[in-house]
Amino acid sequence: MVPDKRQKTTDDEKLELMRHSAAHVLAEAVLSIFPDVKFGIGPAIQNGFYYDFDLPRSLTPDDLPIIEAKMREIIAADLPFTRQEVTKKKARSLFAAQPYKLELIEEIPDEKVSLYRQGSFADLCRGPHVGSTGEIKAFKLVNIAGAYWRGSERRPMLQRIYGVAFDTEEALAEHLKKLEELENRDHRRLNKQLNLYIAPEEIGGGLIIYGPKAGRIRAIVEEFWRQEHFANGYELLYTPHIGLSKLWETSGHLDFYKENMYSPIDIEGQQYYLKPMNCPFHMLAYKAQTRSYRDLPLRWAELGTVYRYERSGVLLGLLRTRGFTQDDAHIICTPEQVEDEIAEVFRFSIHMWQAFGFEKYKVYLSTRPEKAIGTEEQWHQAEEALRKVLQEQDVAYEVDKGGGVFYGPKIDIKIEDVLGREWQMTTIQFDFNLPERFDMVYTGKDGQEHRPYMIHRALLGAWERFFGLLIEHYGGAFPVWLAPVQVMVIPVADRHLDYARKLEAELKSEKVRVEVDARSETVNLKIRQAQLDKIPYMLVVGDREVAEATVSVRLRSGEQLASQSFDSFKQSINQAIANRVGE
Repeated sequence: MVPDKRQKTTDDEKLELMRHSAAHVLAEAVLSIFPDVKFGIGPAIQNGFYYDFDLPRSLTPDDLPIIEAKMREIIAADLPFTRQEVTKKKARSLFAAQPYKLELIEEIPDEKVSLYRQGSFADLCRGPHVGSTGEIKAFKLVNIAGAYWRGSERRPMLQRIYGVAFDTEEALAEHLKKLEELENRDHRRLNKQLNLYIAPEEIGGGLIIYGPKAGRIRAIVEEFWRQEHFANGYELLYTPHIGLSKLWETSGHLDFYKENMYSPIDIEGQQYYLKPMNCPFHMLAYKAQTRSYRDLPLRWAELGTVYRYERSGVLLGLLRTRGFTQDDAHIICTPEQVEDEIAEVFRFSIHMWQAFGFEKYKVYLSTRPEKAIGTEEQWHQAEEALRKVLQEQDVAYEVDKGGGVFYGPKIDIKIEDVLGREWQMTTIQFDFNLPERFDMVYTGKDGQEHRPYMIHRALLGAWERFFGLLIEHYGGAFPVWLAPVQVMVIPVADRHLDYARKLEAELKSEKVRVEVDARSETVNLKIRQAQLDKIPYMLVVGDREVAEATVSVRLRSGEQLASQSFDSFKQSINQAIANRVGE
């Protein structure tokens, strides 16, 4: 047994070593409290670490401080991390009571395996680690989650303890503050307050029912989406939710995407599948008539609802669902048009995101995956076309090697929200597969048939995920133009109700979304409720407002504005809506 000898590392690498080492300390601490524990694995992850355990009882948040205290004892002991190589036979003996470790040992191709020890505790690990437990700095255990062993629903469910770790207490405190903000903005938590949607067990996991407020927001977004698409040369298609198996055989989905599709539905002896994508229907629309080069490019968009299989363990509110509506589009063009069309889609995408208040993004060029259709030459040509567009647009990008879809490479745009998180939303995908499979042609200038090029694209991505992102980005306080209720009129007493109704009617005539709180409650309680509902404007009206035809305006932030004429307020809110701004 020898001390762990490590090469010089960067600060990020040192931090990763510390986090990995913290996972081993976590495992030792859990063992000291639960001697019968069965160990899974414990890697370093972004911002911290985790370890999976098979335990005799379910953990609760109250267990975390106890485990954390035991970890601090181990760290204070400053135990050296030492590496040891043993034969697989010896390793089997050492881990005889650890079935998950035995499974891992059997998969190691070498005859010797690597262990790491701190004090009397040993774990199966390739390493490396920090020199000793005392080098583990600022850390905290943050939550408990379930995790299937090896990620398979058919394997046991283990308990995963997550921790975060940093090289200074200041960095840890900053991260914990961010985690608190993330929790406060969690769309599932905010939904309980705002009553936007439900996901009842009666309809199955990963399926969403939107309430009136969410329905209003969705209608606003979709109308804006349609107007922008019409203005940018798109036409809209509407396609069925199911299609014959022959359609999915032709498209290649049953060969390359079947694991993401649901079992077929038998209708009069024929098999139909719920659609996982909209594109095959658009191909049939293209083939419904003869096409000329003069008809191209064709830009066809659809808010199409699709269904894809997701394991129950990965479903996550609005962010991971089994049924979702995608702002899909397909651009069918000549080879000479393809680069200009890709550049225009990129511009359009950034325009759409900026309209919703997102200014920061990162771009990735995703290349050929291991499982793919088409020749290497076709993939190379397609990847170079995408690369050329990004270079000509002077866009900084990273290459996601192997991140393309089976039918072509793509440009991915990851949007950054107010908390600095990246969200994979926009995709611009090159496709040389479907035009071949559906034998799509157009008549060229030479009178001969030619194969068109095709671009798949989704700008906002799935509506469900986009809505979850909107909720969290704005913390539920949607900008005025998106708020389901823009104004709450609050009469001080019943005698002011007629004036409140008059204001309501005038605002509705201006297409402002307004309600009157006519409950027999105190003004303060009504204001408090409107603030909890995150309504942008509250108009409090009493004797003075009735006499002077004015309104007392409060913002959801709690700020009280100067009393103003009702006409002045109408002008200001209409301007805010037209400019798509916040308060």
